[in-house]
Amino acid sequence: MTGLAARNRIVLLVDEAVQSGARQRQACEVIGMSERTLQRWRENPEGDRRPSRVQEPSNKLDDLEQQRVLNIANSPEFGHLPPAQIVPRLLDQGEYIASQSSFYRVLRKAGQTRHRCASKPAERRKPQPLVATRPNQIYSWDITYLPTTIRGVYLFLYLFLDIYSRKIVGWQVYEEECSELAAEVIADVCAREKVLPNQVVLHSDNGGPMKGATMVATLQKLGVIPSLSRPAVSNDNPYSESLFRTMKYRSEYPHRPFDDLIHARAWVAKFVYWYNEEHRHSAIRYVTPSQRHAGLDIAILAHRHDVQTAARQRRPDRWSGPTRNWTPAGAVHLNPTKSTTTQAQCRAA
Repeated sequence: MTGLAARNRIVLLVDEAVQSGARQRQACEVIGMSERTLQRWRENPEGDRRPSRVQEPSNKLDDLEQQRVLNIANSPEFGHLPPAQIVPRLLDQGEYIASQSSFYRVLRKAGQTRHRCASKPAERRKPQPLVATRPNQIYSWDITYLPTTIRGVYLFLYLFLDIYSRKIVGWQVYEEECSELAAEVIADVCAREKVLPNQVVLHSDNGGPMKGATMVATLQKLGVIPSLSRPAVSNDNPYSESLFRTMKYRSEYPHRPFDDLIHARAWVAKFVYWYNEEHRHSAIRYVTPSQRHAGLDIAILAHRHDVQTAARQRRPDRWSGPTRNWTPAGAVHLNPTKSTTTQAQCRAA
């Protein structure tokens, strides 16, 4: 409880702030208190009449009873069970020690409310937030299945994406899924994009090819920094998942399975050309990924703004609000925190 002297001091400071032009509500928010508390303090200048001592229930378990609860909760018979299971079993044995909530209260006081079993689940932390401000900073890659005419037999599409420009910087279709083939593709990507050591972060999920010894050794040799998603969490690798959905929901996607490897590679090559060179991507202000990757989007978007501004000047009656926003898309975040997402949304608005 806040002492009387401290309360009077706080009330005085708030009054001074209000007299200087500040609003009382904002002044209270700055010091972390509500206006209702301030009102109560002013109505009772002599201070809070509630007793300052901490009340304890008269039926509280004494030290001996609390120790008995701990002994039972840690016994070989009940050590692997939660209080919700312990209390009913004790009642079946004709014995009542304490309520379920009392068991939890005693265990919490002793610091034993954490997972007590040997099969404690491993903690999975979210990948480190990353941000790309230009091309060739963060790549995302994954493998997806392509069905064949033979039931149960699939081809595998390896696809590497630059998350800043959304350009597909590398791809290949193989008949098997392994880290050796993935290493070949990323080595080719780094050579064509002239990637320097420690320039690119390569993000992926936790699949076998992503963590294979050959792939890891190749990344170390190229100076590419690996980044992995949490196991079984597809949202940690959203850009690759979104790209695969775009590919498989295309009207041109074959309704029948692929005949062979040549057929699959030919179709993927056409899709990659369309996606990189013709597709106006909504996340980058409807320019093509290749245009943004080459830095041409700035001039293109400026031209769109000029054309639209001129049209508004000719016919202002057709606009009831501002013209469409054609400023270049900003930085791209991978696995951002909530605060980063909120800030990005505020800037976009």
